[in-house]
Amino acid sequence: MANENPNLKRKIVHAGGWTLARRVAKSIPYVGTAMAIGLVGYDIKRKGVVKGVLNAGIDAIPFVGAGKNIVEFFTGDLLPDKDLPNQKT
Repeated sequence: MANENPNLKRKIVHAGGWTLARRVAKSIPYVGTAMAIGLVGYDIKRKGVVKGVLNAGIDAIPFVGAGKNIVEFFTGDLLPDKDLPNQKT
């Protein structure tokens, strides 16, 4: 009976781990959408109104936004930032 107890604990931990992993995986699209909505103001400030809203809207779509961010990681911004006024040096 002492030999069965570690097996039972291992099975319980294994099943609990998979349950937790499934819950986290299901929540990822919602977390990404919430982050994109939260960063709308930053995008508007950096890119302008139209490009900022468009960028945040694309990021808020669960799998499309992830794909866009992966492409931007390798190529740079798809929607470039607005030009900053020349600062005096």
